[in-house]
Amino acid sequence: MNDVDPRSRSLSRSAPDPLLGELSELLPPPPVPEFAPERQREVRRELMASVRPARPAGRWTRGAVRFAVPAVVCGVAAGAVLVVAPPEPREPRPAVRAEGASAVLSRAALAAASAPAPDARPEEFVYVESLVSRAGLPASGGAAVVEPVHRRQVWLSADGSRAGLLREEGAGDSELSPRLPVYELDRPGAEPRRTYLESGEPSVTEPTHAFVAGLPTDPEALLRLVREQTRAGGGDADQRAFAAIGTLLAETWAPPGVTAALFEAAGRIPGVEVVPSARDAAGREGVAVARTSGAERTQWVFDRSTSAFLGERTVLVSASAAGAAGTVLSETAVLRKAAVARAGQVPGRAGR
Repeated sequence: MNDVDPRSRSLSRSAPDPLLGELSELLPPPPVPEFAPERQREVRRELMASVRPARPAGRWTRGAVRFAVPAVVCGVAAGAVLVVAPPEPREPRPAVRAEGASAVLSRAALAAASAPAPDARPEEFVYVESLVSRAGLPASGGAAVVEPVHRRQVWLSADGSRAGLLREEGAGDSELSPRLPVYELDRPGAEPRRTYLESGEPSVTEPTHAFVAGLPTDPEALLRLVREQTRAGGGDADQRAFAAIGTLLAETWAPPGVTAALFEAAGRIPGVEVVPSARDAAGREGVAVARTSGAERTQWVFDRSTSAFLGERTVLVSASAAGAAGTVLSETAVLRKAAVARAGQVPGRAGR
């Protein structure tokens, strides 16, 4: 190999530029292949372009030069012009978007629409099994007393013509009769005569299975009907509608189209919001939609995976006469719905 021109042993010796002077202080001069003087000047310019910032807005520090020099000089030593690619941008983290109550309820509606339809015949009973807990106010006053979670079973006449049955742990059976017994006196001193007061027409607040099966499947029409039939109650009209729909979901067995419409109708009630995490009376965790009225918030809990309705609960959001904030006033967990031949019969058993 021919002798190398001593002027090519260091790119910085013939360069008055202060930046190249600093480069020579940091690293020993690397050997350079045989370049013509024109090529050396070309390499010098490319080296300067690689280590200089694109704009003179910021000053380079000694630390920045120390970091940049090794890769640049190694490329020059190999006789190639090194193009340093900018670091790959980090993959952006997915944005976390708050989900609205309407989205949760729409998914629940889709899940309900594809669920099996009830198969109760008019002469049969709709069986609903759940876990419940309620709070009661003592007669002497003070904070509410919450009862333990216990099993609740109810048998409802499908067409409303026969007496149903309510059975709860820790209490005797209660007949759910379509006729209310009353006693009349024909004259003073006469023996009371037992008669029956026929119940009124079924409604949203006093439903039968046949009534629920005939509810509108259009959410707007259904919500109008619910509002009309809950108008008599006091307080917040929107909360009355929300509570009535929740009772229909928990205590009746509606056809898929009606259940889907109930969810969609609830999504149209002002003030309904999402609770990211809630539990039903069985301890099943899920996402909830809720509405607050006064100090109480009523929540409907849904399974995260299937969007199935799990149950509902009412919680104090602020201190009141009933207790401190966070007190659970009531909670339910729907376990099973089925059709049976007679009141008192448990699905899969002959009954008692």
